[in-house]
Amino acid sequence: MGSAPGSGRRTSAPSPSGRTRRSAHRHCRRLRPGVSEELIAEALSPYDGLLIATKGGYERSGPSGPRLKSGQLTGWIPSGSPGHLRSACEASLCRLELDRIDLYQLHTPDPSVPFAESIGALKDLQTEGKIRHIGVSNVTLEQLAVARTIAEIRTVQNRLDFSNGSWRDALIECERQGIGFIPYRPLRAWDDTAHRRALEPAASRLGASTNQIALAWLLALSTVTLPIPGTATSMHLEDNLAAAALLLDQDEIDAISAAVANPRGPHRFGRA
Repeated sequence: MGSAPGSGRRTSAPSPSGRTRRSAHRHCRRLRPGVSEELIAEALSPYDGLLIATKGGYERSGPSGPRLKSGQLTGWIPSGSPGHLRSACEASLCRLELDRIDLYQLHTPDPSVPFAESIGALKDLQTEGKIRHIGVSNVTLEQLAVARTIAEIRTVQNRLDFSNGSWRDALIECERQGIGFIPYRPLRAWDDTAHRRALEPAASRLGASTNQIALAWLLALSTVTLPIPGTATSMHLEDNLAAAALLLDQDEIDAISAAVANPRGPHRFGRA
């Protein structure tokens, strides 16, 4: 099956999308992996003007449940073997109705597989034309350095966690290397009352929620940041998207940065 020029999408007619079955979505997610990709294809294929990203490197080990405090998914285990990554990528291609995935990220390093082997498997898939860009997730700076010796890494998706400075170190390194930084769980990071309070002045000035200011701050922090907040309803999605239009003053950006700074002190990022 052919592809449109300059695109990874299939040229055959997509399946009729119909209405997205929201009521079944959460139930299906508990039954088997990959349902979200099927829903994306149902709703959005043939993806005109969209960049499609997904991940591989986890396998179902049991029923889904709340994330652990560390951010680890319940009911999933890392699976970074070359064989699994190949089968996972090819399954994603089928579910998403694509011939090539624009951005494919390793979900997490697998402690039972040499990290270089996992990245090498993604490089092989890229060489074969099944992946356009490679990204990594939940990595240390040392692991990122290893990955960059094997393939061009375009994104790093790490958890936003103000309890330590690893997110800041990753962002600084991404800026240096021109790599996209995708902080996940960007709204769960603000549980500390003092951190949340730092968002209130800008929220009051702009007539916005503190969650919207948190996202606007991340976007203003650096040109390489792209936060990905979770979304459960269409109203929540619209609120999150509206944050992109909010313009924070530099004093507001600096005040929020200072509030969440690690003990090593503030750093002025690229967009400032």
